[in-house]
Amino acid sequence: MFKQFYPDECVDSTYQIDFEKLYRDGYRGLIFDIDNTLVPHGAPADDRAVKLFSRLKELGFSSCLLSNNQRERVDSFNREIGAFYIEDAHKPSRKNYQKAMRMMGTDTSNTVFIGDQLFTDVYGAKRSGIRNILVKPIHPKEEIQIVFKRYLEKIVLFFYRRHGGRA
Repeated sequence: MFKQFYPDECVDSTYQIDFEKLYRDGYRGLIFDIDNTLVPHGAPADDRAVKLFSRLKELGFSSCLLSNNQRERVDSFNREIGAFYIEDAHKPSRKNYQKAMRMMGTDTSNTVFIGDQLFTDVYGAKRSGIRNILVKPIHPKEEIQIVFKRYLEKIVLFFYRRHGGRA
């Protein structure tokens, strides 16, 4: 029943992902959520995020930010990052996951999505046929509609762990 929301992989932080291994495994495109995946909600790109995207470019990855936020937020975050981006993405709709892959020149076989929410990020990636990695939220401060979804996520993650997954 909940399997459509189960992540392919879970890690504590975006910054702990073994991107070198992903590259060796043939992945070339990375799609990222921003808030609570790369930085706390509403925060600008910090040194850690800037260094990560610089490293990803050196490795040979193409990256795209996929956010339900408005253009001003996504554009200001991306100024020092320099990735492709799509704002007001309407996740979990498949449309902009597919657009992100076209922008990066990748497809479902060599793209990974990284995000912190099951019902938008992971579900949209799964619907699009993209491997996904769920990360723990960076900071507990979130908008009220996200706080409510976190309670539902706990239920799904309980069953995910019960069926052999880790979160």
